[in-house]
Amino acid sequence: MCLGIPGRVVEAVDGYAGQLVLVDVEGAQRRVNIGMLDTPPADGDWVLLHMGFAVEVIDEAQAQKALSGLEMMGQARPRRVRRRFEVHGVVQGVGFRPFVYATASDLALSGTVANTSAGVVAEVEGEAAAVEAFGRRLRADAPPLAVVESVLTSEQPTRGGTEFAIEDSTDDGGTRTLVSPDIATCRDCLDEMRSPENRRFRHPFITCTNCGPRFTIITGTPYDRAATTMAAFGMCAACRQEYDDPADRRFHAQPIACHECGPRLELIRKDGPSGAPEKDEDALQGARELLAEGRIVAVKGLGGYHLACDARNEKAVVELRRRKQRGGKPFAAMVSGLEVAAELVTMTGDEEALLSGVRRPVVLLPRRAAKPGAAVADAVAPGNPDLGLMLPYTPLHALLFGVGDDRPGPDVLVMTSANLAGEPIVTDDRRALAELSPLADAWLRHDRVIHVPCDDSVSRFVGGAELPVRRSRGYAPLPLALPFDVPPMLAVGADLKNTCALAEGRYAWVSQHIGDMDDLSTVRALTRSEAHLEHLTGVKPAQWVADRHPDYRSADWARAHANGRPVRTVQHHHAHIASVMGEHGLSPAESVIGVAFDGTGYGTDGAVWGGEVLVAGYKSFRRAAHLGYAPLAGGDASVLRPYRMALAHLHAASVAWDEGIPAVRACPAGERDVLAHQLTTGFGCVPTSSMGRLFDAVASLAGVRHEVRYEAEAAIELEGLARSAGAGSTQPGNGYAFGIGPSEAGVPVIADPGPVIRAVVSDVRSGVPAELIAARFHASVAALVADLAEVCRVQTGLDVVALGGGVFQNAVLLEAAQRTLTDRGFTVLRPRLLPPNDGGIAFGQLLIAAAC
Repeated sequence: MCLGIPGRVVEAVDGYAGQLVLVDVEGAQRRVNIGMLDTPPADGDWVLLHMGFAVEVIDEAQAQKALSGLEMMGQARPRRVRRRFEVHGVVQGVGFRPFVYATASDLALSGTVANTSAGVVAEVEGEAAAVEAFGRRLRADAPPLAVVESVLTSEQPTRGGTEFAIEDSTDDGGTRTLVSPDIATCRDCLDEMRSPENRRFRHPFITCTNCGPRFTIITGTPYDRAATTMAAFGMCAACRQEYDDPADRRFHAQPIACHECGPRLELIRKDGPSGAPEKDEDALQGARELLAEGRIVAVKGLGGYHLACDARNEKAVVELRRRKQRGGKPFAAMVSGLEVAAELVTMTGDEEALLSGVRRPVVLLPRRAAKPGAAVADAVAPGNPDLGLMLPYTPLHALLFGVGDDRPGPDVLVMTSANLAGEPIVTDDRRALAELSPLADAWLRHDRVIHVPCDDSVSRFVGGAELPVRRSRGYAPLPLALPFDVPPMLAVGADLKNTCALAEGRYAWVSQHIGDMDDLSTVRALTRSEAHLEHLTGVKPAQWVADRHPDYRSADWARAHANGRPVRTVQHHHAHIASVMGEHGLSPAESVIGVAFDGTGYGTDGAVWGGEVLVAGYKSFRRAAHLGYAPLAGGDASVLRPYRMALAHLHAASVAWDEGIPAVRACPAGERDVLAHQLTTGFGCVPTSSMGRLFDAVASLAGVRHEVRYEAEAAIELEGLARSAGAGSTQPGNGYAFGIGPSEAGVPVIADPGPVIRAVVSDVRSGVPAELIAARFHASVAALVADLAEVCRVQTGLDVVALGGGVFQNAVLLEAAQRTLTDRGFTVLRPRLLPPNDGGIAFGQLLIAAAC
């Protein structure tokens, strides 16, 4: 006979596949799992219990013998305890309460579980060993979408009882809940949607506790249906039964829905007949037909409207580009499945996992040489070496591509944010009809309100890790851990790729992508996003932080909304480095060699910085080295016309403006004369150390790109050419050489780009292919990073290098710099959780302000 506690079966417990029975142990009744027994016991049978399981059926004599033995050891009745577990983290909207219910039932524990404003609180009562096991399972076996940050326990008086209940959520005014981001539709839901026998066959809004909308529909916490935009949809009897059944996959799935409950689809055609719009299946089929005909359809998704068209239809894509005033900026494309993606791009296993994971970002992937007729339209991403692809992440997306016996349609769709260039994504149905009328031929929409605008995230996989480019849907509003305690504060980021961030204690919440602050609608979007983030997190910032640039609209917004609270300003490139330090968990006592390469940032000397090497901690920084200054003539004119920066660098390097140089030929004669006067006199010029502008200059010198239609277009094309030259071409020693100035105490080392400019011009005159020039330039910049880090290591003894700034979105450069630094014995910190560009700068602003 096994060692255990004897008990007598009272009755079987309904449900649970017949695995639970109610057992009486010395007057106390509890649920027990009988799954380990070969044959289920009958009512009145005696069983031996161990850790909540019946391990053996015994007779009454054996039971009495076991009881006598336990009495001799002083253990006639097992010790019963009650314990409270407060679980903090991402534990709402991820199936955590059903998990708690199942775990407690499995261990024959009674008690309760509920959502609170702090997270999830469970109280369980039963045998001490089983309660201990429950606590271990909370941490080790949590649902896949949950993030358990901490579990606080406290002993409670026992109450008896045998039931375990899921109680209504409470708002106890305590600590905050961590809200889950929106999650791509799970495999189980997709299988049900494709099954004609399932009641949710072809349902565009199928979801469960493991997938679906969260962040974009939540209006408050705790996370319950009443605090989402699904509150407007009553549940039918069948959905209610699933919602209330702890054993069901949709138990307390707040967006639960079906054909009867809603939401409902409708299609509005701009040139269609007057009258009621097409509904449900007719709407879906109408949209599919329009896309197959080459029309442009505005599709309402999770975080806003997309503009969709057939990505293989050149005429349709060109028309969408014209209507949206997109210039040459690439469109994102959604593919029906991995097999279609594999026809268009090359993917490693890591990139495939990123593309198909639950977050479903747009992933930048190298183009594959497509077979005739198998490529996407040239207008999808003109001149770009990569394609930005994503997989369907909602049931509606999957249905647009077709399921089952649907007529074949496009297998690649352009899916671009529905807005004019630079404006926030459209979410409101009335605004969509009005503002998208010049852009769309039809609107496929639904009646579930989007409470929070949220663009698609963009990412790539570089140097063994994910490199976010835009952090939004699927990632926001997951918190980031802070390396030290922070008082309640708000950082408002920068003007390009704006995000804001709230922090308190050991958490920071970086908002979804908001946009560029050059439009009033984006400024309004910042106001709404910050207010909603405050509401979700409960953080009431006492201090505000902004960029030091005197003309940034984000800083103006902070001063206008601070209501008397202090607004601290932080240097742009210091914030870039602090952001990388923070995501790697460095303490306030640590310093790094920070390499911040980007396009524009206001320097402490009034110049435009962007090629900086800082010796930095959170509290302070020293400018240890920088790219030599070149004149930036005419501000944005030189940003939009790289040939102007090329001519400025030629002037600084004392290279004559020879008509044999492509950049010189690209500059009209009249403009060339004015530019020469500016550069000679300094009129209308500001000095810049920008590495981004140096990339522009080299792209123009090599004849790659003389004018840009979107940010970093010249640098992106230069990167593509460098990649096509082969990996060996960017190895150390294959590049040009910057001039490294002397190292003097208290004076920044100057990295003179003049020798590189002269070498590039020499190669151009010698007929060296642009691909090789691009590769040599990338190798030279990677070597410069390592050389300047060596100078700082000699000065300071530091051997940790943090890489930040938008230039490090360049995969060729980041991999080469990372490799070169590692080979020289440096520890390299690079962005993994936040973008290296200005989308991650708010996080660094928080850390700097909090440390001082």
